Amino acid sequence: MGILAFIILGLVSGALIKVLMPGLVSGGWPTSLALGVLGALLGGWLGSALLGAGLGTFFEPQTWLLAVIGAGVLVLAYGAVKGHPPTTRR
Repeated sequence: MGILAFIILGLVSGALIKVLMPGLVSGGWPTSLALGVLGALLGGWLGSALLGAGLGTFFEPQTWLLAVIGAGVLVLAYGAVKGHPPTTRR
């Protein structure tokens, strides 16, 4: 899968993370989207390294799932480094 596909995956993942984890990323939408792109790259790399078989195509569910998981991990790490505890929705 190409870098453009990971950028698109990351933007969607960043938007999902912003909705699912409100208040955790203090930089707003631009920071969430950037973390989403980096998370998609991280998820793709980890998925390829751990699964060994690669991720598949752009439209396969495991590709999207790994991108969202990678973005979530990066957002949690970002929140831990910045000192923002995870918030819950009320």
